Amino acid sequence: MSTILKVVRYELQNVVRNRWVIGYALLFLITTELLLRLGGSTPRALLSLLNLVVLLIPLVTIVFGTIYWHGAREFTELLLAQPVPRGALFHGLFAGLVLPLSAAFILGVALPLLPRGGLGTDAAPLLVLMLVAGVALTAVFGALATLIAGLVDDRLRALGLALAVWAVMTLAWDGLILWVTVAFADRPLEQPLLVMTFLNPVDLARVLLILRLDVSAMMGYTGAVFSRVLGGTAGTLFAVAGLAIWALVPGLLALRAFKRRDF
Repeated sequence: MSTILKVVRYELQNVVRNRWVIGYALLFLITTELLLRLGGSTPRALLSLLNLVVLLIPLVTIVFGTIYWHGAREFTELLLAQPVPRGALFHGLFAGLVLPLSAAFILGVALPLLPRGGLGTDAAPLLVLMLVAGVALTAVFGALATLIAGLVDDRLRALGLALAVWAVMTLAWDGLILWVTVAFADRPLEQPLLVMTFLNPVDLARVLLILRLDVSAMMGYTGAVFSRVLGGTAGTLFAVAGLAIWALVPGLLALRAFKRRDF
């Protein structure tokens, strides 16, 4: 544990000084401030922020994580020359990636809301779910980034694969769902669409937030099915559990690849 904490402390100091992380936090801070000024109420601002959360967090995390993991190779080789367990080093590096990005997102969203009563009774549940969804997506795509970087040695190929994964999960997946609903409109689709929702962490995060918003007109078909079948607290718990699994499985696979890799 002491080894993990030492690696995390070093990586936090290194990553926090990175302009990407600072710019990332400022982007959320400025966007949230503008939405509050233009949109008025806090729930409406959080609703407008939803699309930015489910698109930008996965993109920044998987791109930055892939670059970060390849950039830390010399540091990794130096530590592996010492009596440092590979598992402890992996956990330290992973925490050094996810924690700064999560903190930047939380500060960027929460700081503009606090002076305006963002923790009031109406907005508090939405704000908490927004932060949970953002941190969960950071962990998920951080795990995917470490897995990609661990399996692909070439930095450009790894970056291209990371962008392809992001494009499929955030853009192409909705098109696939639309095609399924049109092509099989005469068949019962509730269970297949629920399965497709669980197969995409971005959809899970979107549904997790939409379930708590009274915006039925903006709910996609998967969100409507998810709300009708699972609804309320059950839907929230299932979505959070799905996101946890999405972070755990790629993380374990990345740890396995890291332990077997010949540096």
